[in-house]
Amino acid sequence: MGKESSTLLGILAGTAIGVTLGILFAPDKGSNTRQRIADEAGHARDKMSETAHDLRDKVADTVSHKKDNLDHQLESIVNNVSHKTEDVITSLEQKLSELKAKNKKFQKS
Repeated sequence: MGKESSTLLGILAGTAIGVTLGILFAPDKGSNTRQRIADEAGHARDKMSETAHDLRDKVADTVSHKKDNLDHQLESIVNNVSHKTEDVITSLEQKLSELKAKNKKFQKS
């Protein structure tokens, strides 16, 4: 996403510079040239604003998607740990039961 946005911004900046230089070197009255520069600057500003909004939307979508994935992974980990914990508790209860049985045998002796 970073490379794509950098490329897009570079293209927009190059286009704006090219248009401005073309207008400056075109044979026209100063007032017309200034008006064209102002018009092109407004157009470039609008394009940059649109690009920034698109980029913001893409970033928001990506962050939302990554958050959803992270939530799912965390839920899976917690669920897995819960099952493992149950297995450990069951195993410890069995060992405790065995130890209690051995202890009873020793107490009888």
